[in-house]
Amino acid sequence: MLKTGNIKTLMDELALRYETEDFIKDDPVQFPHRYHRAEDIEIAGFIASIFAYGNRKAFIAKLNQLFALMGESPCKYILEGHFELNGFNYRFMKENDITAILRVLNKLYREDGGLAGLFQRASESADLMQYVCDYFYANAGKDAGDGFYFAIPNPAKGGAMKRMWMFLRWMIRKSSVDLGVWKFMTPAQLKIPMDVHVARMSRELGLLKRNSNDKKAVDELTNYLRTLEPEDPVKYDFALFGYGVNNK
Repeated sequence: MLKTGNIKTLMDELALRYETEDFIKDDPVQFPHRYHRAEDIEIAGFIASIFAYGNRKAFIAKLNQLFALMGESPCKYILEGHFELNGFNYRFMKENDITAILRVLNKLYREDGGLAGLFQRASESADLMQYVCDYFYANAGKDAGDGFYFAIPNPAKGGAMKRMWMFLRWMIRKSSVDLGVWKFMTPAQLKIPMDVHVARMSRELGLLKRNSNDKKAVDELTNYLRTLEPEDPVKYDFALFGYGVNNK
């Protein structure tokens, strides 16, 4: 059982304990770490993030299969546009849903500045998450099914957007875990990627009062974490997630 004491001291200690290179090997962040070019890193990160739900071993195994299909450069694979997945799927995401996502990425990299360009434009808009998701919806095509919209959920529905904020954490922060390849945002602008472990630990520590794991809870928790570390509130993702997943 955690002894709360001084919350900032406790959270800093936990963040330091869990934000280490050892964290990478069991986390989906391992996939963007396999590459060196920014375009490969961001594509690998985006794809890894949208698969990051359910059993960790199961989705990491699936991602290993998918990246094996992509070969040495995810960016080259996306630009070539030959998406023969041979029945590949994962839970809610069927082959047609995954192919639809890859086709949107193909258009994005051929015509619209890639993920970095899309997220930079989004960061200058009124609603970052809605801007990004609307791009995917506008280019989804007729083959996109329910799994496509599960992978790219609509922020207007008030969800936590956990996987998208996790992806942004990887791309914006620079640390022993996060890659920090994008410079158009700062860590201060990020919000907490709220999964069940983060939410549970936040409530146990009294950092979060709201009962639902939704956008309002993300804002409430992030605002609290900014009082502890205004320039880098989501470093505490490691404290909350790391302790939570290791102490179920």
